[in-house]
Amino acid sequence: MALLRFVLLCGFADFARSLSITTPEQMIEKAKGETAYLPCKFTLGPEDQGPLDIEWLLSPADNQKVDQVIILYSGDKIYDDYYQDLKGRVHFTSTDLKSGDASINVTNLQLSDIGTYQCKVKKAPGVGNKKIQLTVLVKPSGTRCYIDGSEEIGSDFKLKCEPREGSLPLRYEWQKLSNSQKLPTSWLPEMTSPVISVKNATTEYSGTYSCTVKNRVGSDQCLLRLDVVPPSNRAGTIAGAIVGILLALVLIGLIVFCCRKKRREEKYEKEVHHDIREDVPPPKSRTSTARSYLGSNHSSLGSMSPSNMEGYSKTQYNQVPSEDFERDPQSPTLPTAKVAAPNLSRMGAVPVMIPAQSKDGSIV
Repeated sequence: MALLRFVLLCGFADFARSLSITTPEQMIEKAKGETAYLPCKFTLGPEDQGPLDIEWLLSPADNQKVDQVIILYSGDKIYDDYYQDLKGRVHFTSTDLKSGDASINVTNLQLSDIGTYQCKVKKAPGVGNKKIQLTVLVKPSGTRCYIDGSEEIGSDFKLKCEPREGSLPLRYEWQKLSNSQKLPTSWLPEMTSPVISVKNATTEYSGTYSCTVKNRVGSDQCLLRLDVVPPSNRAGTIAGAIVGILLALVLIGLIVFCCRKKRREEKYEKEVHHDIREDVPPPKSRTSTARSYLGSNHSSLGSMSPSNMEGYSKTQYNQVPSEDFERDPQSPTLPTAKVAAPNLSRMGAVPVMIPAQSKDGSIV
C-alpha cells in the first residue's frame, strides 16, 4: 500500500512539472496611449506531445461583459480579430511561440482596455494559466496656471493650478522661480494644493511661479507671472467708462437721426413724383391768350386790300375779350396811346390805324 502511494505521488509530481507558466500573477499600470507588455512565459515537459494552443482572454473591469477572446494561436496560425475593441492593437511579442514565450503587447492603450487578462497555454496533456491585472491611467496634461482676483497691494486673490485631464490621485507642487525664491510663510500649508490663497498682498510676492501636477504615470507643469502693483484710480476709470458710454449713445442717436431724415426725404420725393401728371399741359396765362388774339388780328389786317375793307366793320374790335383789357378801377389811368400799324403799302395793302382806347373806354 505504501509503495502504491509513493508511485502515485511521483506520477502526479511529474505531471505537475510537465507544463508550467513561470510568469507570476501581477498588476500593471500604464498611461493612456502607451503600450502595455503582458508577459506569459512557459516551460514544457517531455511528455507534452500534443498540439500547442495559446489563448488570451479579457475580463472587462465593469463585469458587465463575459470573458472575451482577444488573440489565439492554434494549428500554427494566429487569430487576432476576435475582439473588435482591440482589433489591430494586440500582438504576440515572439515570432516563435513554441520556444515558450506567449507574451503580448497591447498598443495605444485606452480606458476601455482596463480589466483582467488571462493567459492560457495547452499542450496535451499539460495545461496552465496566469492572470494579469491591467490599469490604464491618464497623465496630467493641459495644465493651466492663472490668478483669480486683482493683483494690487493690500488685495486678496488666489493662485490656481488646473490640469485639463489626469487620473486621480493628483499631487501638486508650487515653486517660486524668480527674485528671492523665498515663499511667504503663510503659503507653506498650501504649497501642495491646487489653490493658494493670498491675503493682503505686497510687492514681495511678485515673481514667476511654477506648478507641477503628478500622478502615478506622469506629470505636467505650468508657469505663472505675478506682479503686485499699487491700486489703480478706480474713480477715473469709472468716469472714463461713463463718458465713453455717453459718447457712444450720442453717436448712435446721430446715426439714427440721419437715417430717419434721409428716409423721410426719399419718401417725399416719391410722393411728389407720383402726384405730377405728365399728360396734362400747364394752364395758359391771360396775357399769352390776349397776345395771340391780337397777333391773329394783325395778320388778318395786313392781308386786307382796299377791295375787301368794306366788309370789315368796327364791331370786330369789340370781339376782343374785355377781361384781357379791362383795367382795375383802383389802378391809375394810363394815358391814351396810339399803336402804329405795320407799313402795309409795301405789301400792297392800305394802311389802317389801330384804334386806341380812350379814358371812358370808347374806341378812338
